[in-house]
Amino acid sequence: MIETKKPSYIGHRQRIKEKYEKSGIDGWLDYEVLELALSYAIPRKDTKPIAKELLSRFKTINGILDADKRELQSIKEISEHTALFLKLFKDVAILYAENGIHNRNLLSSPVAVYDYLTVSLKGGVDEEFKMLFLDSRNQLIAVETFKVGTVNRSVVYPRKVVERALYNHAVGVIIAHNHPAGTLKPSQDDRGVTTAIKEALKTVDIALLDHIIIGNNDYYSFRNNEDI
Repeated sequence: MIETKKPSYIGHRQRIKEKYEKSGIDGWLDYEVLELALSYAIPRKDTKPIAKELLSRFKTINGILDADKRELQSIKEISEHTALFLKLFKDVAILYAENGIHNRNLLSSPVAVYDYLTVSLKGGVDEEFKMLFLDSRNQLIAVETFKVGTVNRSVVYPRKVVERALYNHAVGVIIAHNHPAGTLKPSQDDRGVTTAIKEALKTVDIALLDHIIIGNNDYYSFRNNEDI
């Protein structure tokens, strides 16, 4: 009986799994992390060259996770199944960060808020607008998101923010949006939206606590800059 030789990548795959189990990913190169992750979505291929091709195309793991499904599938070895698996990675990271801001006073835990907003808003092609609804202890009640293309008063209706705040029985609201181009400087529309929403919420005794802009590598807080 002829013994079938196992593909060489099977032994390598087992070794990187054992390496991860022993010491985590500290000191790993990006392609090694991606190679291990892909091994769970692509069971019968060597995932190292696929990981390297993804990084060559999208430059970083962040770039890969921010890419849309169609862009990912432009890589020959990335099927719809694998593209969805990669998209799930980012969504799990967002959920993890969101869970981290529950049951905390968000005004005294600003880093957790900024971390969550950075994970959930960074890398988007379109502007997204988020509303964080808080109770009397400044703890999170709910988060709502909608894509607006461009943040301005004709799209982000102050009345809509008020309606959702009342629906969620909020006492305070933090609003946030991303600048896909990366700049952090608030535009005139950003300032106009902030003022309009603040005044609209004031009519129902709800406070606008902050407006946060997320750029490529940092954030701008209206509260921290005394613009609110």
